[in-house]
Amino acid sequence: MSAVKEGNTLSLFVNGKKITENHADPETMLLSFLREKLRLTGTKYGCGGGGCGACTVMVSRYQPATKTITHYSANACLLPLCQLHGAAVTTVEGVGSTKTRIHPVQERIAKAHGSQCGFCTPGMVMSMYTLLRNKPQPTMEDITQALAGNLCRCTGYRPIIDGCRTFCQEADCCKANGANCCLNEGESTDEPQHETPQLFDKSEFLPLDPTQELIFPPELILMAETASPQTLTFRGERMSWVSPASLEELVQLKTSNPKAPLVMGNTNIGPDIKFKGVLHPLIISPTRVTELFEVTQTPQGVFVGAGCSLSELLSLLEKLVHQFPEEKTELFRALIQQLRNLGSQQIRNVASLGGNIMSVYPNSDLNPVLAAGNCKVIVISSGGRRDVPLNQDFFVSFGKTILKPDEIVVSVFIPFSRKGEFVRAFRQAPRKESAFATVTTGMRVFFSEGFRLVEDVGIYYGGLGPTTVSAAKTCTAIVTRPWDDETLSRAYDVLLDELVLPPSAPGGKVEFRRSLALSFLFKFNLEVLQKLTELNVITDEPPEKIHPLPREIQPSLQEFQRVSEGQNDQDPVGRPIMHRSAISQATGEAVYCDDLPRTDGELFLAVVTSSRAHAKITSLDVSEALQLPGVVDVITAKDIPGQKVRSAFGYDEELLAQTEVSCIGQMICAVVADTRAHAKRGAAAVKISYEDLPGPVFTIEEAIEKSSFFEPQRTLEKGNVTEAFKTVDQVYEGVMRMGGQEHFYMETQSMLVVPVGEETEFNVYVSTQWPTAAQEAVAETLDIPSNRVTCHVKRIGGAFGGKVTKTAILASITSVAAWKTNRAVRCVLERGEDMLITGGRHPILGKYKVGFMNDGRIMAADIQYHTNAGNAIDESLLIVEKVLLHMDNAYNFPNLRGRAAACRTNLPSNTAFRGFGVPQSIMVVENMVNDVAMVLERPVDQIREINMYKGPSVTPYKFEFSPENMRRCWEECKVKSDYGARRRAVERFNQQNRWKKKGMSIIPIKYGIAFAESFLNQAAALVHIYKDGSVLVTHGGTEMGQGIHTKMQQVASRELRIPPSKIYISETSTNTVPNTCPSGASFGTDANGMAVKNACQTLYQRLEPIRQKNPKEPWESWVRAAFFEKISLSATGFHRGPDLYMDWEKMEGQPYAYFTYGVCCCEVELDCLTGDYRTVRTDIVVDIGRSVNPSVDIGQIEGAFMQGLGLYTLEELKFSPSGLLYTRGPSQYKIPAVCDVPLRFNVYLLSDSNNPHAIYSSKGIGEPILFLGSSVFFAIKDAVAAARSESGLVGPFSLDSPATAERACLACASPFTQKIPAGKPGSFKPWALNI
Repeated sequence: MSAVKEGNTLSLFVNGKKITENHADPETMLLSFLREKLRLTGTKYGCGGGGCGACTVMVSRYQPATKTITHYSANACLLPLCQLHGAAVTTVEGVGSTKTRIHPVQERIAKAHGSQCGFCTPGMVMSMYTLLRNKPQPTMEDITQALAGNLCRCTGYRPIIDGCRTFCQEADCCKANGANCCLNEGESTDEPQHETPQLFDKSEFLPLDPTQELIFPPELILMAETASPQTLTFRGERMSWVSPASLEELVQLKTSNPKAPLVMGNTNIGPDIKFKGVLHPLIISPTRVTELFEVTQTPQGVFVGAGCSLSELLSLLEKLVHQFPEEKTELFRALIQQLRNLGSQQIRNVASLGGNIMSVYPNSDLNPVLAAGNCKVIVISSGGRRDVPLNQDFFVSFGKTILKPDEIVVSVFIPFSRKGEFVRAFRQAPRKESAFATVTTGMRVFFSEGFRLVEDVGIYYGGLGPTTVSAAKTCTAIVTRPWDDETLSRAYDVLLDELVLPPSAPGGKVEFRRSLALSFLFKFNLEVLQKLTELNVITDEPPEKIHPLPREIQPSLQEFQRVSEGQNDQDPVGRPIMHRSAISQATGEAVYCDDLPRTDGELFLAVVTSSRAHAKITSLDVSEALQLPGVVDVITAKDIPGQKVRSAFGYDEELLAQTEVSCIGQMICAVVADTRAHAKRGAAAVKISYEDLPGPVFTIEEAIEKSSFFEPQRTLEKGNVTEAFKTVDQVYEGVMRMGGQEHFYMETQSMLVVPVGEETEFNVYVSTQWPTAAQEAVAETLDIPSNRVTCHVKRIGGAFGGKVTKTAILASITSVAAWKTNRAVRCVLERGEDMLITGGRHPILGKYKVGFMNDGRIMAADIQYHTNAGNAIDESLLIVEKVLLHMDNAYNFPNLRGRAAACRTNLPSNTAFRGFGVPQSIMVVENMVNDVAMVLERPVDQIREINMYKGPSVTPYKFEFSPENMRRCWEECKVKSDYGARRRAVERFNQQNRWKKKGMSIIPIKYGIAFAESFLNQAAALVHIYKDGSVLVTHGGTEMGQGIHTKMQQVASRELRIPPSKIYISETSTNTVPNTCPSGASFGTDANGMAVKNACQTLYQRLEPIRQKNPKEPWESWVRAAFFEKISLSATGFHRGPDLYMDWEKMEGQPYAYFTYGVCCCEVELDCLTGDYRTVRTDIVVDIGRSVNPSVDIGQIEGAFMQGLGLYTLEELKFSPSGLLYTRGPSQYKIPAVCDVPLRFNVYLLSDSNNPHAIYSSKGIGEPILFLGSSVFFAIKDAVAAARSESGLVGPFSLDSPATAERACLACASPFTQKIPAGKPGSFKPWALNI
């Protein structure tokens, strides 16, 4: 080969436009090509690993063999640009835009209120659009499958599903559309006001017209039909890419480059390159080798090309299952079941069968089934072809098979099953869909006809070792014996001895994984007995049949009050108005921080973080980084001209560590370079040496032992707890632990700092909830006055409390780089860095002692809270205070003492997170109430009711309030959810089912609204009226998906008496409204709404004389007249906010303006053998006064509930024993997906409620409902209690949060779980810490 050989030209189409790229770099993914090269920023970066769906696009290809065009969705972040030669890509911009026409998919997601922060919306649109291109009339099942790989952190998915449901042409459409459906239209009554109001009107939607879509470019068809295939070569900065045109050439390439990986879907090599820094000098891409895609059928089975995608394999198997008798397709059906749950639609569309087998994941979904089913692979190399059986010898060790480095898998043989042969597959994963499995298995058994003697058996497991393992000894214990209890109970013991996992095994969950191995064999046993009964081989009473958990999403109700009869039609307040930028969000036109175009000379900043938890920095060597191409400078603490720390509550937090680090992930320096890739490589080249310091503190227990706290600690007391304990009937003590939570806002931390070029002036574009804090931080860091720094926030792609303190620190570091280089600097964290650096919700340890009477009255409670605050104070003190202020929840305990402390540990600092300590605080209290009910063996809802506040009441801090609306919510929730009848049905179900249990719970909340720090409750606004009558509103609140701009538009519309279309809100900026407060504490609308109202009233009064002169004239002419009369058309508005305070010495105060109340009832169905559960139904009744915008408020309620469901049942942060966060992306950290939505999800806003303390009688709603996600936790706990009673276990038991499948399964204490010996603490080093 000559040293410099030019690469080929790549040509593809994007949105119907031809793109030719002469220097395609193999390291370039489609996502960065679209965003940076083509400026198509609608496709978003969410995780970079194919785990969130924010970057979904549609790829279309022409297949010359069949003369058809295929469309499939894919993750642009994993699609190498070089792979796309000859393809047509459609992005959200190509689907529709406000300039041309919007597409029905975009319109329906927006108008059904399925877009809040909007960052995930383009991905949702593309997944749904691709489905409709392939199937214009989808079923609900198609829709949930298509959306399974798209995460959303705002909406709770229900409105997205409802918007997409309108494309369904289902037989039961009436059920799908609630009360007023197409079929009742004929007999609709004449009085429209009695209809229940709906959140959106289906009849307004544009119809879907498949003829209007972009056509496939004819040029590509011509190219595919005529081109004689030639090898394509692309050369990049560090990597070459070869795409051979024939099998012979592929074999030659692999023979001369045995180490070069074969890349098909890039779903395995891609993440390795991206997250593990693996570098492959050469990549071979055999996507054009036709032999790899051939499918051949023989009488024995089917040969499937190794290059076939998993989606193609799935549809092939589904076709074969229809063609052949049931007995021949046992293995096919087991594979179908695994394929449906493997990855997401986007991943299955590109990942290949051969790639899936050869990546030999320890927890592979397909390998155990293929191995158990006696499949084989056909491999080829320069030495010829050979068949290799997929058996225990094939899987050698972690990531290694028996194949030689130069061998290529050409196809996979999948045999038909025989008569008397049964094949089953089981899997359990941290989330039901698009999640790597914890344990998977494939099991096959063969009986000779009419007998129960086992002739042959194969059992393989994934997730129980470094590779797929065969349970060979277990098979030997079963084969040649009759399939009966005696054989199987021996088999369980053999299996337990055969598959041993050391207690410190990677991945943890050791007891759970071993328990699953037994449970799956037991499930297989039940299925086989069922089959043998059907075939009349056995005549005994068949065992319980375990049906899969329900999965059909049912239509749901959203009840709210319509506006009063007299309200003007123009007045939008109280109506379900769409989010004001939902359409732009759905078309990808909405601009987020990282979508701002690059300016000339702009640099990119990457941070370098500590790899030690508690150490001295002995040296920092940046010389190697500075040598790298593109690297401009390295910023250290020495470069900071002003303040090097941020101070709070008497504690300092360094911007960049200088001499010592106190957690893994602490920022030490930052590398600035000309591109993202160069900055990242530069950061990796910085060398830091450390000297470890003794005794790092990670867990709450270690902190308590070493008295490592942030002072002061807080106490709140009412009554005399010590005396009360002497007079009660019973005393019980318990402990509750609760894990933390990652914010997982879809848009990672993003900022752009632009020096204006004179007088040290800077424009800071930043995704933050508190622009003023970022402004002050930058000014103090650069030692310049605040008037030189302007912060701009257009919109935020989700925040949830995580974009306040750390964002200001990151903006400060970025501003130092901009100041030093005098160039614009952009910093956008990658998902893994973001999760590592920014911290999350505080984990908590709650200990309680409770005294109660036999009739259920709780007379005394003493609660001790400890939160894990991490290495810096951040907002931990305020959180600890809020924990205590809410510990009474809805209950009037006559004697109550709470103590709370924030533990200082060597973990990344935890921070504010929606709910601000309340979800932790009340969780401990509700668990305590639950324990009391279990001790007394009484229904827990009765204990709750007995202890609830009644009549005029006083909180422990002596604040008077009326709990009447809370009791109304409680009663109404019991009625709406049909609590009594369903509770009895649950008990019947539990008597009839041994291995599945149902559980129910009903939980109240009383949540204080506003900041206890009084000065944070003020707000201001600035309103301009221009001469053409249009109005520009600015206020201090930031739009992060909660709809504050939409509500402000409604306020201005009502006060100025003009339609919302005349009112615009551009951004939140510190040069229009100064000294603002953070958007948080569910107080944004309360404060800013009053300020906007104040400004608009001022303006409306100024126009009064002109209106009196010309009452008949339109608004525009009044405004023009005012200008000529020299009347000012600009006004500021201000709202002081309530004067709140809390005196911790006296333990009294008024820290909140009012309370928001809610009650939630949940029912779950639990599989006791695996711990898997489904939320069957959820009913939430909330008192939010009179809603300013029911669609926005219901969206907040549903989104908060789903975030709570994640907190209490799914989301687990795992840290290594050295304090490193393991869970740094969506593949390790599972937030709720479409598969986690309650199957019936009803929300009712309490009617006829008023709130004199807030704008238009509304109430704050952002945070309160998050805690109600715990009703799912308590429903699971209820189901677990039913399962435990089968094993003879009664009374209180501990179940920590989150109630993951692992915890629920182990708590059920089934006979299989009880067989597993527990590892002795202290005798081994666990894989992960319990922080």
